[in-house]
Amino acid sequence: MYKLILVDDEEDVREGVSQEIDWHEHGFEVLAKAENGKEALDLVERLRPDVVVTDIKMPFMDGLQLAEAVRRQFPATRIIILTGFDEFEYAQKAVKLHIDEYVLKPFSAIELIDALLKVKNRMDEEAAHRENNQLLRESYRKSLPVLREVFLSSLLTRQLTRADIFAKASEYSVQLQGSEFLVSVLCLDRKKKDEQQILLFAVKNIAQEQVKLGAYACLVFLHNDLVVLLLRKETETEDQLEHQMQMLAEEIRRTVEKYLSVTVTVGIGTVIRDVTQLSYSYQDAAVALDYKGILGNNRLIFIDDVEKQPRESVRFDERKEHELVRCIKMGTLPELHIVVNELFFEVEEGNISIQDYRIYLLEMITTILKTAQRAELDMDQLFGGHSHLLAEIATFNNVQEAKNRVIDICEKIMSSIASGRHYTYKRLVDQAIAYTHRNFQSPDISIHKVCADLHISPGYFSSIFKRETKTTFVTYLLQLRMERAKELLRTTDLKTFEIAEQVGYSDANYFSFCFRKHVGLSAKEYRNSSGKEE
Repeated sequence: MYKLILVDDEEDVREGVSQEIDWHEHGFEVLAKAENGKEALDLVERLRPDVVVTDIKMPFMDGLQLAEAVRRQFPATRIIILTGFDEFEYAQKAVKLHIDEYVLKPFSAIELIDALLKVKNRMDEEAAHRENNQLLRESYRKSLPVLREVFLSSLLTRQLTRADIFAKASEYSVQLQGSEFLVSVLCLDRKKKDEQQILLFAVKNIAQEQVKLGAYACLVFLHNDLVVLLLRKETETEDQLEHQMQMLAEEIRRTVEKYLSVTVTVGIGTVIRDVTQLSYSYQDAAVALDYKGILGNNRLIFIDDVEKQPRESVRFDERKEHELVRCIKMGTLPELHIVVNELFFEVEEGNISIQDYRIYLLEMITTILKTAQRAELDMDQLFGGHSHLLAEIATFNNVQEAKNRVIDICEKIMSSIASGRHYTYKRLVDQAIAYTHRNFQSPDISIHKVCADLHISPGYFSSIFKRETKTTFVTYLLQLRMERAKELLRTTDLKTFEIAEQVGYSDANYFSFCFRKHVGLSAKEYRNSSGKEE
């Protein structure tokens, strides 16, 4: 059922049309009727109809001005124009506004129904197209190989959490269960611009064939003009990954040279135990590949053979920092527990030194404190200062104790940030109300002017204003103006047009229309009822 608003300044036209047509039979529901463009625009903003049926010639705001405003603010709303022979110039302007249908006056109910059904059919077709699950599934199926490659590449660029990784892996039918992982990268030694992509694709195919022949638990994909091998160990009884990778990579290297007459160099990273650390193994493989400038091409290069320095066992990297900060600022308590458990997973699973563990905790606590500092929280009031928290790192008896303390700290900061955000909302609304009280006498006051004064966007302002006041800004401004007008009618001898000017209406007729609509009496009737004479 599509929602509709009728707009015409002639009451008999509005009532006649609304009663002559069986709206429900044709798939429409008349939400409201308006007698001028300004009233209609208020209704559109409040009710968000699917269709507006409007006359052109109306007081205060004509049909084309209404159509232009609706097109600008609610582009999906359909517009049907009612026009007469003598309104040809208006109709020409309407063409530029992409009006959906025109009905020529005088019109019958059948003619209007025909126009409505045309609009309805177009909306039905668009809705059907959006909801056509078969098309969506087919499109998704065709996109799946590309999505799979993008996902696999993201594993190397540290963009996903563990939960996201396994959710996406399940969605794309990618097997990532394993106790250990190892990444290698294959690079063409002589790059030919005109054949680069074709050769890479051929190398990838050869790699996939060798994986299949050897029954390796290995994924093969392209990333940054490299062929990537992601090998995993599925059971503890398997050969070491380094040995498996050496056999697989060497067979691929020999086969490529034999059948493609080109050579490749293979960089082999470090074995890691956590799927979220694949980027580390990839980075090490890329570094190993760089050593071909010293060791030569057409060979396998293990990072452990060329760089013997100790490696960090646990790292508080950019992704972890970003995820923790986002959760503290915008997340929920259940999300916080998931993120903190993720941060401590490597510590609980790995075999790390106490020095590495304390550095990791220090980086984590420092990130939390920086987040609180940027939110301008009083850390002395919350925790007794920064140094007190940092000193706790050396006092934790076990990982669970540290985890619980981190969660406790984050919960307190999250609560304080949420309270501050509520205070900010209230302060902005109070400032907006004060501005409105100072300027409601101006006919030009609008939500955009208020937002410009507060330096915030209209969309953001509208949501927080309604949340704090339980009404829209337009309704609040109208009520303010009407209350002031009632006060002036009761306490002064000002003429109606003078009162209209004092409450922000440049058009006295429109003020009278709004006053009667809001109060239920004309300005004169209201004054008389309060004991004043016009």
